[in-house]
Amino acid sequence: MRLTETQRNLIKSAVARIIGPDSKVWLFGSRVDDSKRGGDIDLLVETERLLPSRASVLCKLEGALVMSLGDRKIDVLLKDGRPCDAPIFRVAKDKGILL
Repeated sequence: MRLTETQRNLIKSAVARIIGPDSKVWLFGSRVDDSKRGGDIDLLVETERLLPSRASVLCKLEGALVMSLGDRKIDVLLKDGRPCDAPIFRVAKDKGILL
């Protein structure tokens, strides 16, 4: 995994503060592979809560992540308690690493 312990802690702290401490975060994509270089930070955030405005929460979370991790490309998928069977969520969990 190509994130430092500090980066992982900053991500988990921002998610807990904005979405809730019961949230789970997976890193997926190129940053999971230690043999690769560069790449954006791809995250899947999952909560059982129903979020009234996922777009608003995503904006707050992405802003908090940029402020704490620096100006870099960060992609966030957000899965709340609504039923959703999108394949991308399964792929992110299956191939990703739980932070």
